Amino acid sequence: MGLTHVTASIRDLAGVSTAPFEAEFLVDTGSIDCMAPSEDLLAAGVRREGKAVYELANGQPIEYEYGFARVAFFGCETVVQVIFGPPDTEPILGVVALENVGVIVDPLTRTLKRLHAKPLK
Repeated sequence: MGLTHVTASIRDLAGVSTAPFEAEFLVDTGSIDCMAPSEDLLAAGVRREGKAVYELANGQPIEYEYGFARVAFFGCETVVQVIFGPPDTEPILGVVALENVGVIVDPLTRTLKRLHAKPLK
């Protein structure tokens, strides 16, 4: 898939953060979780909850801390697991966030499209 970006914001799980982190996120259907720079997540009030091993695009395993946060994009909001990435990391919007709000990536146009209804099958 080509590069698709969307403006999204991340804030603390309780939704009371006064300064959410907002940026252009790379839509990555190959990534399960979302990722953003650690300092931006901490400034938005997101708390570290644990660690997990993730596989980079080159196949290398790496351990990152993660937390839970509210992410808003495309006029919708959902709760997702978010990875505390390195300072220079490009923010990533993973497939779980997309599916949670019923948004898909059209493979022909590489644009985001809202489903009329979320499938339960």
